[in-house]
Amino acid sequence: MLIAPEQFFAFLAAALLITASPGPDNLMVLGVGMSRGRRQGMVFGLGCALGCLSHTVLAALGVSALIKASPLAFGGLKLAGGLYLVWLGIGALRSRGGARVDGSALPDESLRKLFAKGLFANSINPKVVLFFLSFLPQFVVAERGAVSWQTAQLGLIFTAQACLLFGLLGYFSGTVGGWLNRRPRAGLWLDRVAGTIFVGLGVRLIVAR
Repeated sequence: MLIAPEQFFAFLAAALLITASPGPDNLMVLGVGMSRGRRQGMVFGLGCALGCLSHTVLAALGVSALIKASPLAFGGLKLAGGLYLVWLGIGALRSRGGARVDGSALPDESLRKLFAKGLFANSINPKVVLFFLSFLPQFVVAERGAVSWQTAQLGLIFTAQACLLFGLLGYFSGTVGGWLNRRPRAGLWLDRVAGTIFVGLGVRLIVAR
Protein backbone atom coordinates (compact mmCIF):
# COMPACT_ATOMS: atom_id res chain seq x y z
CA MET A 1 0.00 0.00 0.00
CA LEU A 2 1.41 3.34 -1.07
CA ILE A 3 0.99 6.48 1.00
CA ALA A 4 -1.86 8.77 -0.03
CA PRO A 5 -1.15 11.61 -2.50
CA GLU A 6 -1.87 14.24 0.16
CA GLN A 7 0.68 12.59 2.45
CA PHE A 8 3.24 12.53 -0.33
CA PHE A 9 2.93 16.14 -1.42
CA ALA A 10 2.71 17.58 2.10
CA PHE A 11 5.77 15.60 3.20
CA LEU A 12 7.77 16.37 0.05
CA ALA A 13 7.16 20.12 0.33
CA ALA A 14 8.27 20.17 3.97
CA ALA A 15 11.29 17.93 3.29
CA LEU A 16 12.51 20.08 0.38
CA LEU A 17 12.34 23.31 2.36
CA ILE A 18 14.05 21.77 5.39
CA THR A 19 16.82 20.17 3.32
CA ALA A 20 17.46 23.42 1.42
CA SER A 21 17.84 25.47 4.61
CA PRO A 22 21.49 26.13 5.58
CA GLY A 23 22.73 23.37 7.87
CA PRO A 24 25.88 21.35 8.55
CA ASP A 25 25.27 18.79 5.79
CA ASN A 26 24.54 21.09 2.87
CA LEU A 27 27.21 23.60 3.91
CA MET A 28 29.76 20.76 3.99
CA VAL A 29 28.63 19.65 0.52
CA LEU A 30 29.09 23.18 -0.77
CA GLY A 31 32.49 23.44 0.91
CA VAL A 32 33.74 20.18 -0.61
CA GLY A 33 32.44 21.16 -4.03
CA MET A 34 34.04 24.61 -3.91
CA SER A 35 37.44 23.33 -2.77
CA ARG A 36 37.65 19.98 -4.57
CA GLY A 37 35.38 20.25 -7.60
CA ARG A 38 31.88 19.40 -8.77
CA ARG A 39 32.26 15.64 -8.93
CA GLN A 40 33.71 15.46 -5.41
CA GLY A 41 30.94 17.66 -4.03
CA MET A 42 28.26 15.52 -5.67
CA VAL A 43 29.80 12.26 -4.39
CA PHE A 44 30.12 13.60 -0.84
CA GLY A 45 26.53 14.88 -0.99
CA LEU A 46 25.28 11.51 -2.21
CA GLY A 47 26.97 9.85 0.77
CA CYS A 48 25.33 12.30 3.18
CA ALA A 49 21.91 11.74 1.63
CA LEU A 50 22.14 7.94 1.63
CA GLY A 51 23.09 8.05 5.30
CA CYS A 52 19.42 8.84 5.88
CA LEU A 53 18.56 5.24 5.01
CA SER A 54 19.87 3.96 8.32
CA HIS A 55 17.67 6.46 10.16
CA THR A 56 14.71 5.39 8.02
CA VAL A 57 15.14 1.77 9.14
CA LEU A 58 15.39 2.78 12.81
CA ALA A 59 12.34 5.04 12.55
CA ALA A 60 10.25 2.42 10.73
CA LEU A 61 11.07 -0.27 13.29
CA GLY A 62 10.65 2.04 16.26
CA VAL A 63 7.32 3.54 15.21
CA SER A 64 5.93 0.14 14.24
CA ALA A 65 6.96 -1.36 17.58
CA LEU A 66 5.33 1.51 19.48
CA ILE A 67 2.07 1.11 17.58
CA LYS A 68 1.98 -2.61 18.37
CA ALA A 69 2.93 -2.08 22.01
CA SER A 70 0.62 0.80 22.81
CA PRO A 71 -1.25 3.41 20.77
CA LEU A 72 -0.87 5.63 23.84
CA ALA A 73 2.92 5.32 23.58
CA PHE A 74 2.72 6.31 19.90
CA GLY A 75 0.71 9.36 20.93
CA GLY A 76 3.43 10.17 23.45
CA LEU A 77 6.09 9.90 20.73
CA LYS A 78 4.15 12.26 18.48
CA LEU A 79 3.70 14.74 21.33
CA ALA A 80 7.40 14.61 22.19
CA GLY A 81 8.26 14.93 18.51
CA GLY A 82 5.98 17.94 18.18
CA LEU A 83 7.66 19.67 21.12
CA TYR A 84 11.10 18.89 19.66
CA LEU A 85 10.14 20.34 16.27
CA VAL A 86 8.77 23.49 17.94
CA TRP A 87 12.08 23.82 19.79
CA LEU A 88 14.02 23.42 16.53
CA GLY A 89 11.76 25.95 14.86
CA ILE A 90 12.23 28.55 17.59
CA GLY A 91 15.98 28.07 17.31
CA ALA A 92 15.83 28.67 13.54
CA LEU A 93 13.57 31.71 13.95
CA ARG A 94 16.00 33.21 16.46
CA SER A 95 18.99 32.55 14.19
CA ARG A 96 21.02 35.59 13.19
CA GLY A 97 21.89 34.00 9.86
CA GLY A 98 25.37 34.67 8.57
CA ALA A 99 26.00 31.10 7.39
CA ARG A 100 29.18 30.97 5.34
CA VAL A 101 30.58 28.26 3.11
CA ASP A 102 34.18 27.28 3.76
CA GLY A 103 35.83 26.71 0.41
CA SER A 104 39.36 26.39 1.74
CA ALA A 105 41.59 23.64 0.42
CA LEU A 106 41.00 20.16 1.80
CA PRO A 107 43.42 17.21 1.76
CA ASP A 108 43.23 15.01 -1.33
CA GLU A 109 40.81 12.11 -0.95
CA SER A 110 39.45 9.57 -3.40
CA LEU A 111 35.81 9.65 -4.45
CA ARG A 112 35.26 6.44 -2.49
CA LYS A 113 36.63 8.01 0.68
CA LEU A 114 34.54 11.15 0.22
CA PHE A 115 31.40 9.07 -0.27
CA ALA A 116 32.19 6.96 2.81
CA LYS A 117 32.91 10.08 4.86
CA GLY A 118 29.53 11.62 3.97
CA LEU A 119 27.71 8.33 4.57
CA PHE A 120 29.38 7.73 7.93
CA ALA A 121 28.99 11.31 9.18
CA ASN A 122 25.23 11.27 8.59
CA SER A 123 24.62 7.68 9.71
CA ILE A 124 26.07 8.17 13.20
CA ASN A 125 24.66 11.65 13.83
CA PRO A 126 22.29 11.32 16.85
CA LYS A 127 20.61 14.62 15.98
CA VAL A 128 19.51 13.19 12.63
CA VAL A 129 18.13 10.09 14.34
CA LEU A 130 16.12 12.28 16.71
CA PHE A 131 14.92 14.43 13.83
CA PHE A 132 13.67 11.41 11.86
CA LEU A 133 11.86 10.00 14.91
CA SER A 134 10.19 13.40 15.38
CA PHE A 135 9.49 14.32 11.75
CA LEU A 136 8.39 11.15 9.98
CA PRO A 137 5.60 10.08 12.39
CA GLN A 138 3.76 13.35 11.72
CA PHE A 139 2.91 12.15 8.24
CA VAL A 140 2.00 8.61 9.25
CA VAL A 141 -1.75 7.90 9.28
CA ALA A 142 -2.05 5.07 11.80
CA GLU A 143 -5.65 4.36 10.78
CA ARG A 144 -4.48 3.30 7.33
CA GLY A 145 -2.35 0.50 8.80
CA ALA A 146 1.07 -0.69 7.61
CA VAL A 147 2.73 1.93 9.80
CA SER A 148 6.28 0.66 9.29
CA TRP A 149 5.77 0.63 5.50
CA GLN A 150 4.36 4.17 5.57
CA THR A 151 7.36 5.32 7.61
CA ALA A 152 9.78 3.56 5.27
CA GLN A 153 8.21 5.23 2.24
CA LEU A 154 8.51 8.66 3.86
CA GLY A 155 12.15 7.98 4.70
CA LEU A 156 12.85 6.89 1.13
CA ILE A 157 11.19 10.06 -0.20
CA PHE A 158 13.31 12.17 2.15
CA THR A 159 16.46 10.34 1.03
CA ALA A 160 15.59 10.72 -2.67
CA GLN A 161 14.99 14.46 -2.46
CA ALA A 162 18.16 14.86 -0.38
CA CYS A 163 20.14 13.02 -3.08
CA LEU A 164 18.73 15.39 -5.70
CA LEU A 165 19.30 18.59 -3.73
CA PHE A 166 22.75 17.62 -2.46
CA GLY A 167 23.74 16.54 -5.96
CA LEU A 168 22.67 19.91 -7.35
CA LEU A 169 24.48 21.68 -4.52
CA GLY A 170 27.65 19.75 -5.30
CA TYR A 171 27.36 20.49 -9.03
CA PHE A 172 26.64 24.20 -8.60
CA SER A 173 28.75 24.52 -5.45
CA GLY A 174 30.90 27.39 -6.65
CA THR A 175 27.94 29.47 -7.77
CA VAL A 176 25.69 28.70 -4.78
CA GLY A 177 28.49 28.97 -2.21
CA GLY A 178 29.65 32.31 -3.56
CA TRP A 179 26.08 33.60 -3.66
CA LEU A 180 25.48 32.62 -0.03
CA ASN A 181 28.77 34.16 1.09
CA ARG A 182 27.90 37.44 -0.62
CA ARG A 183 24.37 37.45 0.78
CA PRO A 184 24.47 36.34 4.44
CA ARG A 185 20.85 37.45 4.89
CA ALA A 186 19.73 34.81 2.38
CA GLY A 187 20.61 32.15 4.93
CA LEU A 188 18.71 34.14 7.54
CA TRP A 189 15.50 34.07 5.51
CA LEU A 190 15.88 30.40 4.69
CA ASP A 191 16.18 29.79 8.43
CA ARG A 192 13.00 31.81 8.96
CA VAL A 193 11.11 29.68 6.44
CA ALA A 194 12.40 26.43 7.93
CA GLY A 195 11.68 27.67 11.47
CA THR A 196 8.09 28.53 10.55
CA ILE A 197 7.62 25.07 9.04
CA PHE A 198 9.06 23.35 12.12
CA VAL A 199 6.88 25.34 14.52
CA GLY A 200 3.77 24.86 12.39
CA LEU A 201 4.29 21.11 12.05
CA GLY A 202 5.12 20.77 15.73
CA VAL A 203 2.04 22.71 16.89
CA ARG A 204 -0.18 20.74 14.53
CA LEU A 205 1.19 17.54 15.95
CA ILE A 206 0.68 18.70 19.54
CA VAL A 207 -2.93 19.84 19.14
CA ALA A 208 -4.08 17.04 16.80
CA ARG A 209 -5.89 14.36 18.78
